[in-house]
Amino acid sequence: MTKRHFVIAIDGPSGVGKTTVSKRVATALGYRYVDTGAMYRSLAVAANAAGVDVESDVRLNDYCARVVVSYDGQGNMLLDGVDYSDRIRTEDAGALASITSAKTPVRDLLVACQRMLGREGNVVMEGRDIGTVVFPDADVKIFLDASHDVRAARRHNELAQKGGGAVSDVSKKLAERDKRDTQRQNSPLKAAPDAVVIDTGSLDIDGVTARILEIIKERIGR
Repeated sequence: MTKRHFVIAIDGPSGVGKTTVSKRVATALGYRYVDTGAMYRSLAVAANAAGVDVESDVRLNDYCARVVVSYDGQGNMLLDGVDYSDRIRTEDAGALASITSAKTPVRDLLVACQRMLGREGNVVMEGRDIGTVVFPDADVKIFLDASHDVRAARRHNELAQKGGGAVSDVSKKLAERDKRDTQRQNSPLKAAPDAVVIDTGSLDIDGVTARILEIIKERIGR
């Protein structure tokens, strides 16, 4: 039987354009778009707002065991009925997520949610471990990358529009985030062996999107 439902995994560190590119790819294919980074950020912000010590495995385990996860009509994740999506696009939220995402209780909960969302297929899922952990058998695996300087400049430009800090501060936080993400024991950030690695530093958003769509067409004929 010909397969009709596909999973496209797009991974990579901060500042490579994952979100914009993944949304464009999903729109071009008519697929559902899932931002797993937003899920980790939302849970981190929600736990912190609830007074949970995000450094504590025990406290996070208790929180993850009792929090109710649901989704609204737009596909946004709700935690105990609250949508945190308007509070997660800050450096502080990213730092919190980098801490909590390394914790086993958090990963177990959210990976299960991500697999549920992708089970029906025809989904473009972006994150840091989609092709290695969440869907190691994804039909197409893309890993976006760029130099530290390029990514820091992009993050600074994004944050500057929201009153963010200096490039040096953004660069330092990005380096710290990279270190946590790549060196954590639980699902470290890395490209899957069979992923196609794309350097986004030498391409604009349109170029990256076009390249990914070419790869998808080559792999699954879409």
